[in-house]
Amino acid sequence: MDTARTFKPRTILVWRKVQGHPETERIVNMFREAHVEVVDRQHLIRPGGQSPGRALVAGKKILMIGEASSFVRRFDGCLGDGVRCAPYLKLVPISNGCPYYCTYCYLARVYRDYLPFIKVNTNHAKMFDEIREAAGLGWSGVAFNMGEMLDSLALDSIVLLTERLVPFFSHLPNACLMLLTKSPHIDGLLRCTPNRQVVVSWSLNTQRMTETYEIGTPNPAERIEAARRCQEHGYRIRLRIDPGILYDGWQPDYADLLREAMRVLEPENVTLGMLRLVPGHLGLARQVYGERVSGLRNTGLSDRASDGKLRYPSYRRVEFYRFLIDAIRSFARRPSVSLCRETPDVWSELSHLCDPDRCNCLVW
Repeated sequence: MDTARTFKPRTILVWRKVQGHPETERIVNMFREAHVEVVDRQHLIRPGGQSPGRALVAGKKILMIGEASSFVRRFDGCLGDGVRCAPYLKLVPISNGCPYYCTYCYLARVYRDYLPFIKVNTNHAKMFDEIREAAGLGWSGVAFNMGEMLDSLALDSIVLLTERLVPFFSHLPNACLMLLTKSPHIDGLLRCTPNRQVVVSWSLNTQRMTETYEIGTPNPAERIEAARRCQEHGYRIRLRIDPGILYDGWQPDYADLLREAMRVLEPENVTLGMLRLVPGHLGLARQVYGERVSGLRNTGLSDRASDGKLRYPSYRRVEFYRFLIDAIRSFARRPSVSLCRETPDVWSELSHLCDPDRCNCLVW
């Protein structure tokens, strides 16, 4: 079941300042059965006695409508000792939550101290001003990543943002909007005229991994079909297989996934990554998802990698990447291949097979 398609909040919290805003009224009218409460604060501390896991589940049915103090946040690429990523700008029009239930999602840890809810913001004029200002700083190829803190398309039928952002970026020749998603909700994109400043990237995993660890998300075939339709419409398409997860039979499953994707898609890039978890994540996830989460630990994660995260040993990651790169090249020669948030030793082993200058979040 696609929980974004069936999303219906039980509670809508309206920040008092935006109570009469047209966007607030439009969204509230979409969910007439929801309990609506006007609040004076945009941050709600988790109620005493309620576990973070229970709050996380409850928050999936709470929609907050308010304003953002900032929409654009700079990411410097630093991820801990020995791990670096390309710098980019995070674009965050929706925050705090997501209608999907991915067991490995790091955002569950990020928002654990506050009652999780899905927050949409109405002050879009400020968002466009911030984008325009950041794009005008003189940098060459400014990347605005709208997939770091949210699924870019999961709730687009509610917020209607792509229909505003796609034409807006067509007037910013030195900027690029990166939409990363697991969603097939592309109606807004198909109503727009594509331009080179917008890239749509689909996160893919095998059917078994989707069913086990990406609860409530569309299956791989639905994502591939959505990518095909956007490609046919004229959008630039990329793929991201991340997090790769090891299990008995992973090789034929990932090979089948890539075969099906490359059969109908011509992505300009495929970025590969593997499971990595911050310490403490498994305990929180177990509160929410129970023993399903034990499979993540049982796949062979080491206690601490150089960046302080739980990761597979380097040699297992190299094995996984080599297999997937060989599979990609057996089906398609065109796409560049890169690695996501990997350590220098792994990059060194695969430097002749990967292009660090053409990754999912980079502009070219």
